[in-house]
Amino acid sequence: MSNAEKLTADLAPDGGRPASRLRQLAAASIGNAVEWYDWYAYSFLAVYFADQVFPKGAGNSLVPLLSTFAVFAVGFFMRPVGGLLMGAVADRRGRRTALTVTILLMGGGSLLVALTPTYATTGLLAPVVLVLARLVQGLSVGGEFAASTTFLVESAGPGRRGLFSSFQYVSTTLGQLLASGTAALLAGLLTEQQMAQWGWRVAFLGGALLSLLGLWIRRGAQETRSVEQQAADRPGLFEALRRHPRQSLLICGITAGGTIAYYTWTTYLPTYAQVNAGFDKGDSLIVGTLSLAFFALLQPLGGLLSDRIGRKPLLLGFSLGFAVLAVPLLHLVTDAFVSLLLVQCAGMVLLTGYTAVAAAVNAEVFPARVRAAGIGFPYSLTVALFGGTAPYVGTWFKQAGHAGLFPWYVSALCLVSFVVYLTLPETSRDRLER
Repeated sequence: MSNAEKLTADLAPDGGRPASRLRQLAAASIGNAVEWYDWYAYSFLAVYFADQVFPKGAGNSLVPLLSTFAVFAVGFFMRPVGGLLMGAVADRRGRRTALTVTILLMGGGSLLVALTPTYATTGLLAPVVLVLARLVQGLSVGGEFAASTTFLVESAGPGRRGLFSSFQYVSTTLGQLLASGTAALLAGLLTEQQMAQWGWRVAFLGGALLSLLGLWIRRGAQETRSVEQQAADRPGLFEALRRHPRQSLLICGITAGGTIAYYTWTTYLPTYAQVNAGFDKGDSLIVGTLSLAFFALLQPLGGLLSDRIGRKPLLLGFSLGFAVLAVPLLHLVTDAFVSLLLVQCAGMVLLTGYTAVAAAVNAEVFPARVRAAGIGFPYSLTVALFGGTAPYVGTWFKQAGHAGLFPWYVSALCLVSFVVYLTLPETSRDRLER
């Protein structure tokens, strides 16, 4: 059977009409891209609205930026809750139901960010509204990963779980790319003052509208749980943690290095260059956009490679590469356009060893009955602890006068994950329970 035939072969795990694998892939990927556009628009535009929502500290211009990144981290701490609750919905009510709920929550949160008042107008109400919006978005994105990971991998044909897994980060990256591109376009068309006053709100209003598009597309998705799973007793909220504690800890170890490297290279690096090397704001957004496009193209190649040679070699190459090279790469960042572009693209080549296979590896750890909740909670908790705090920790190191410690922090976490990957069995050839 050819690759095209494998991708378009039908499946009907719920006993209903067959669904095209390409349709399943599109429903998950397009909706996921919209979700992550809404989520990442915040980080790309933080430098423009920080002064509008948070007051400056006496003599310290970094206070608003630190406060904005702290809210970014707060949103991440709702992700474990979202991973647990939406994962339970996916395991009890179906993956499709959970995907519908998450995109509605994300659109609502994006609209609330767009409508956040300024501190000058409403005082403390401004940061309160922003925090509330990020809490809603954090709940959504935590549930999105749990549901879309299981949906994608369960929709894959034989020998194609790695390829389908890679589209988790293809779509995530496309969402980032759209957010970065939108921010760069607005920065190019508007003055600095216009961006700070109202330009940043346009991106969030657009995100709310895109969420409605994603909701419409996901209506065509078909449930991936088998008839037997749907007929079985519904799992309890904490069943995955109670019955599979080792697997839950394994997800944490798998994720720790990946999430710090991912958020450093795809989200925080432009701000890192601005704060530590005096890099131009507008140019940093352009570099981020170009490198994200390069990153998206790498993902299917990594997924296909993992289907051929296994997941473990890619994970080991990623973690060892970052453990050794994170420090020298980050120290190469200067105020030159080419330096940031090369550093960001080099890191993304290494990062693909994790991102292209993460969804497949996580899904292969848990049985189908508790797969979504089993992945969602430990994964999102680890991302909250290490990924969501990366911008804040990096900026805090700079404020404390120890900017050089942040690259070592990234390297150390990747080394921890390297040790975990050494203990993993190779699961790429095993049959996935559905």
